[in-house]
Amino acid sequence: MIGKLKGLVDEIGEDHCIIDVGGVGYVAYCPVRTLSGLEEGTATTLFIETYVREDMIRLYGFRSALEREWFRLLQNNVQGVGAKVALSVLSTLSAPELANAIALKDAATVARAPGVGKKVAERIVTELKSKAPAYAGEASGTIGLKQELGEGAAPTPVADAVSALANLGYSRDIAANAVAAALKSAGEGADAGTLIRLGLKELAR
Repeated sequence: MIGKLKGLVDEIGEDHCIIDVGGVGYVAYCPVRTLSGLEEGTATTLFIETYVREDMIRLYGFRSALEREWFRLLQNNVQGVGAKVALSVLSTLSAPELANAIALKDAATVARAPGVGKKVAERIVTELKSKAPAYAGEASGTIGLKQELGEGAAPTPVADAVSALANLGYSRDIAANAVAAALKSAGEGADAGTLIRLGLKELAR
């Protein structure tokens, strides 16, 4: 089994790339997000999921181990989701965005992926609900903050900072992301003014 490829990007197609490893070209099918981060002639490392069938061997490539785990998770736990649908989801949403959508039961966001209908999206957010925090990666702090905001349990300075950024025209999701990032650097005891200032810095990046 192949678990990782490290080599030069030889070719980039619509749904795959060819990685030259020591003169051997490996075809890896990848999410669009992964392919868009590659450049022909440059070195790269892909985390690989190997599928072996009676009539073929197919490699699926991802830029991170977390993304590969989501690819496995989607297929192993959700009825009606195969490799094609899983790739479509991961082409549309990053791993943290997918974790956020599942944790918040946001089926509409998942349904943005081509080929993913409303029913499949609802199955994804329902059947993976208990697993999302474990696979959230960088999104875990944001998930917790959004849940607290939704339940009215967020600390007053945090809620005030999110509201202030939302009043400036940012969506509540984007505002919550910025404040979650601000909390990491300012600490849990930060006041609203500090969180707003740091949140605006995050949004300006």
